Amino acid sequence: MKFKQILCFFALLLLFILSSCLGADLDITINQNGGGTMALEYRISRSLDSLGKLDGNERWNTIPAGKADFERSLARLPGIKLLSFSSGEDEKNLNISVKAEFSDIDGLLAFMDAQGSVSSFTGGINSGSLSFILNEGQGIKNPLLNNLIESISRGYAIRMKVTFPGPGRLEIFDNKGRTLNTIPGSEINPTGKTVSCSIPLYGILSSPEGIKLVFSY
Repeated sequence: MKFKQILCFFALLLLFILSSCLGADLDITINQNGGGTMALEYRISRSLDSLGKLDGNERWNTIPAGKADFERSLARLPGIKLLSFSSGEDEKNLNISVKAEFSDIDGLLAFMDAQGSVSSFTGGINSGSLSFILNEGQGIKNPLLNNLIESISRGYAIRMKVTFPGPGRLEIFDNKGRTLNTIPGSEINPTGKTVSCSIPLYGILSSPEGIKLVFSY
């Protein structure tokens, strides 16, 4: 029992560190030539950000929180450049706002997903599909972890909006390719020149079937 409790403690600690980015808004505009702009706003819990800065924990703080972080990251990536950066704090969160310009979809994906494991694009300038995997479908099997995740993610959401040069469509699938018609607490605008979704963070983290967004035009 002692061993299981120790394992649980380290699992909780790791979860706190990896979950320090609690909410995000992503606004992508794709132009007729395939380039465009990306505006990203996200929130980092102040208490969890402080945890990552304790002696010995700096290496866990992998979420960029300063202008220099983004400048270094974008300098290594082709096809994308930083346009603006701002940050501020409130009682709960460190709030980050970033705007960048990409010359093509590859530039956007290079920034969004350096490992190429959770996002992809198929098609060309005139038509294509941009996919983002929010959860591969692990679910939360431990009741203690489930309660903790529900608690720290309450009130936070992941919001994504994509504006296309023409009519677009948003579809949501699980990890087996089945359409997800409803996600509790979500708001979906599936068709139009601008399509968007807002999905509660807990709904994403706890999904046993997985969540994949496909933006098509």
